[in-house]
Amino acid sequence: MLDAIFYKKLNSTQDTAKKLASDGRRNFAVVADSQMKARGRFGRKWHSGKGGLWASIAVAPSDMEHVQYLTFAAATSVANALKKCCNLDVKIKWPNDVHYNGLKICGILTEGAFGKESFAVVGIGLNVNQKKFSVDIKKTATSIKKITGKEHDIKKILDSVLKNFNRYCILYKSRNYSKILYDWKKYCDTIGKEVKAISSGKKISERKIISGKAVGIDEDLNLIIMSCNKKIALTEGDVSVRY
Repeated sequence: MLDAIFYKKLNSTQDTAKKLASDGRRNFAVVADSQMKARGRFGRKWHSGKGGLWASIAVAPSDMEHVQYLTFAAATSVANALKKCCNLDVKIKWPNDVHYNGLKICGILTEGAFGKESFAVVGIGLNVNQKKFSVDIKKTATSIKKITGKEHDIKKILDSVLKNFNRYCILYKSRNYSKILYDWKKYCDTIGKEVKAISSGKKISERKIISGKAVGIDEDLNLIIMSCNKKIALTEGDVSVRY
């Protein structure tokens, strides 16, 4: 099972979990009521004041080559927990965004440390009881409270997420990747949709815009896009979906 370590406030649950994991600790979650310097994918600022579920889970995968499956496992764990605890049907946008009617409710950030003592840290940022969002995200984000009109027990949701994720960790260690992908696809609504993707790159000149239809996920969890009668595998990038 995963032990949870609780804090009132941190700069970043992700950084704290990585520090503890670097010191040899494994199979735990760092949880904070609020974060001051949280980040999402590509180093973007993540708004994480009081009212949300902010957690980073540190594990020691037996296979670091497929660590991206932990991102899928975390997103699916959140979707399962919201169904069970809040009776809320959410969807997953490739690769890591949990959303409700196109509005983002949760993001996942997975980081790995490779070496003699390898580990992975999976960060989960879930909007639970927030009522307002900053100007830059208020048109694209939502919370469970805004959707349902009532407060929810963050600890109860966390317990469900950790229980689900622990189950997927067992599948991961047994290399049952197909089951993780199968469950993820139940919630994913990117496949079959028209999408516009911007591939990642440090320089703007390195980024490419790809428009087409998302037709599947390969074994490396790349998004397969049919564009101009050609299949393109997107490894990492931003995807907008036409719902």
